[in-house]
Amino acid sequence: MELSARARRGDQQALSELFQAYHARLVRMVSLRLDTELRRRLDPTDVVQDAWIEVLRRVADWRERAELPFRVWLRLTTRKALVEAVRRHLKHGRHVTRLPARASLSNTNVSAASIADALVASTKSPTQSVLRAELRARVLDAMAALEPIDREIVALRHFEGLSNADAAAELSIEPAAASKRYARALLRLRPHLAAVASASERRRK
Repeated sequence: MELSARARRGDQQALSELFQAYHARLVRMVSLRLDTELRRRLDPTDVVQDAWIEVLRRVADWRERAELPFRVWLRLTTRKALVEAVRRHLKHGRHVTRLPARASLSNTNVSAASIADALVASTKSPTQSVLRAELRARVLDAMAALEPIDREIVALRHFEGLSNADAAAELSIEPAAASKRYARALLRLRPHLAAVASASERRRK
């Protein structure tokens, strides 16, 4: 809280320390929002570095918006940096023969594949490769069936640790609506999450 207050008053050192405190979370945020093809070509840390440049350029905007927490503004700024990175890649990637359809200029939502990969990451034993593939396919189908905004809610709350209020602010919806969407998404995913948890438990034994 003190760092945020200092940064809002114009302390550049505090601003830098705040950004570094969120750096790892921002890298994860970007990673979850890159499709498989783009993850091979865009480094999430480079996108986050671009976001830092935008933070320095636009910090006055945040200082004028007293109601907006730094952590939410920082994520929104990082999302814009990701949009620009995808834009540049599509513009100059003449050597690329195929890019995923959802790698559009305006769409940086989390992908079903990214969440499926993250959910089954705990089952890494080579002896479980077949089981892992089956779990991933199962989770991928479940995630793909969710509305994009519900996948976002799952990513924000479950993987990125945002509060319901921050998730709602990032998605520009009411907290009550965010809470209902999260509960509904978890209800649909519960059997698949249970399967992943069971596989992880067997691995530990």
